[in-house]
Amino acid sequence: MVVRRTAPVKLVVPDERRDDLHESARQFLHCANRAAEFCWDDDSYTNCVTANTTARDALYEELREETDLTANLVQEAIRRAVQATKGCVERWKQGKRVSQPEFTSWSMLYDKRSATFYRNNVSLSTVNGHVECDFELPADSPTPYEQYVLSKDYEFRASTLQYDKATDEFHFHITTRKSDDDESEVSADTGHQTVLGIDLGLNSLAVASTGTFWQGDEYDHWCREFETRRGEMQQRGTQAAHNALLRLGKREEAWRKQYIHIVANEIVSEAVEHDCDVIAFEDLTDIRERLPQAKWHHIWAFRRLVEYVEYKAPEQGVSVEQVEPNHTSQRCSRTDCEFTHENNRHGEHFECQKCGYEVNADYNAAKNIGLRYARKRKHRLRSSPTSGSGDAPVDVRVNGGALNGESHQPIAGG
Repeated sequence: MVVRRTAPVKLVVPDERRDDLHESARQFLHCANRAAEFCWDDDSYTNCVTANTTARDALYEELREETDLTANLVQEAIRRAVQATKGCVERWKQGKRVSQPEFTSWSMLYDKRSATFYRNNVSLSTVNGHVECDFELPADSPTPYEQYVLSKDYEFRASTLQYDKATDEFHFHITTRKSDDDESEVSADTGHQTVLGIDLGLNSLAVASTGTFWQGDEYDHWCREFETRRGEMQQRGTQAAHNALLRLGKREEAWRKQYIHIVANEIVSEAVEHDCDVIAFEDLTDIRERLPQAKWHHIWAFRRLVEYVEYKAPEQGVSVEQVEPNHTSQRCSRTDCEFTHENNRHGEHFECQKCGYEVNADYNAAKNIGLRYARKRKHRLRSSPTSGSGDAPVDVRVNGGALNGESHQPIAGG
């Protein structure tokens, strides 16, 4: 069995070399999207290209001429598109709605040939030679970097370089793996795998079992704005209004996709930051019946978000699973209670009728989703680190589009 571990590391990039990384990422995304276009076929999944050698043989020389990227980075960009296409094809075979993979987030994949590790720094390939970046490691030891990257038991596989625009910081997520034929040792190790539960809803677009909220206010606001504009143009009834309506539709679709891409990236980053091996969602098969008050753009957002996470997460060594949705919003997430009753939930508020546990209802559901998968696979649930009880925060602050409660007090203790 193969055990994978990811070590996130903050990089200290010299000021004079930051532009080299930004330009490298721009060209990397260009290559990945060009490869996705080559691999995709709207008519049939049997026509999609899912062999890396086929895509590489067809595109490598052309992309090398179009960009200043090194050979290894071009190959990694092509590989990213092929892997994303494979994921889409598998979902297509299952009858799920899919579309051509699209890469918009700032990220680059590095292999052992394009990233050279030293004790406290790494040398990265760019469009302008190599750049030496120091590590900013936490004081606590051993760090994940020391445990996995410097360990002889783990083999370096690949890494993802990401840039956080809000903080102007570069982060390197280093993926390692260990092959172990000892069944008893493997069983013990898999018990340490961690699950991130995600609840999707109308009040909050997504809520993680770590206590991070992605509110849907902005999404709902702009969907209403687009709907109002469409209504105004339809009333005019002119050819010019019709043409403007078509352009508006394209802008709306592009905006909605971009918005969900951002949320998907942040969910995957949340999993990586908390060293989660699995992201668990509810099965969306009967989502319309479970949420009859949801509008079409809510259902679209839920399905698209899961799809985006499904092809983004594996790039970080994280798998995505779905669990049965029954009673996740009505069950008390305290493991010493788990009382289930329809009166436990009142809108956004959850109060257990048995033990009195009070918490945000969507956060309670996120923990139940994670717990359901964790128990099935004997993994651990990653819940909020705010307190020993793991309760959701009372007060939240806006942080880069997500509501993060890590610095706030829980609703109820114990």
